[in-house]
Amino acid sequence: MTKHDKNEKTGESEMKKKVLSLMLAGAMVLSMAACGSQNTDQGAANDTSAKAEQSDSSEAAKENSDSEELESTQITVFAAASLENALNEVIKKYNETQPNVTIIPSYDSSGTLLAQIEEGAACDVFFSAAQKQMDTLQNDDQLVVDGTRHNVVNNQVVVITYKGSGTAVTGLENLKDAKSIAMADGSVPVGKYTRQAMVNGGMLDAVDDVSTIPTDVISQALGGVEINECGNVSAVKTQVAEGSNEVGTVYYSDTYGLEDKLDILQVISYDLTGNVIYPIAQVKNDEADELEQKAALDFVNFIKSDAAKATFDSYYFDTNVED
Repeated sequence: MTKHDKNEKTGESEMKKKVLSLMLAGAMVLSMAACGSQNTDQGAANDTSAKAEQSDSSEAAKENSDSEELESTQITVFAAASLENALNEVIKKYNETQPNVTIIPSYDSSGTLLAQIEEGAACDVFFSAAQKQMDTLQNDDQLVVDGTRHNVVNNQVVVITYKGSGTAVTGLENLKDAKSIAMADGSVPVGKYTRQAMVNGGMLDAVDDVSTIPTDVISQALGGVEINECGNVSAVKTQVAEGSNEVGTVYYSDTYGLEDKLDILQVISYDLTGNVIYPIAQVKNDEADELEQKAALDFVNFIKSDAAKATFDSYYFDTNVED
């Protein structure tokens, strides 16, 4: 091979190397460009996703904010007398989130409150101490707003006496040993539950509706003991706490705050009374405007909240109930 041929071959070899180098360099540039484009696209996608999530959170926060505080209005709540202490505290908690809603509570026996609603009293929410009165309001009177009825708490009937009474009574089974008894009438839920327990305990004859058993019949069954018939559970509690009557039957929750004045002689089992469920519902009120109705529903929903349940629990109610 001549020197010229060698040089020519060497030149061709060098040219091939340069071409190959250029091709590799081009491929690297294209690859980097592709990676850059992919990273840019991914970054844009991530940025778009983050913005979307932030937007969703903002919208959710806005919706919550819009539904959190109502304009100034007032609602009336009819509630069983045994709820007074606990519900007053629940209302305070509710007003921490709804400061513009004024709640006017009216406490009495559930039967009395039902009669007032049926007679046309303005009421936005009914909180009964028994299902019977709520059933009447919903099924017979058609005055419960659909979908707003809920079971809230359970309670227990107890036999009580005042501190230092020296009573011989130990519970329901020997009520006849009392000098006097304070007992709610049959239209009052605690009076009905007391009668039911006495029927189930064999102390009274069974009847179709235990709430109709007169007080004098109970007195006769107990050997003629004096019975002070009371119009609501608060009256029973007061009569015993003040020593006007030796013993009485109230709810366990009624003894809250009176531990220094009352002794519980017996907690009557559910086997005798059945469950003591308190239902709540929004009431149809033709006099209420849209804002008042909205506030009434909001309060009913709050009653089912964890904050409200914690308060009821602290007042000796049982919130572990089926709705």
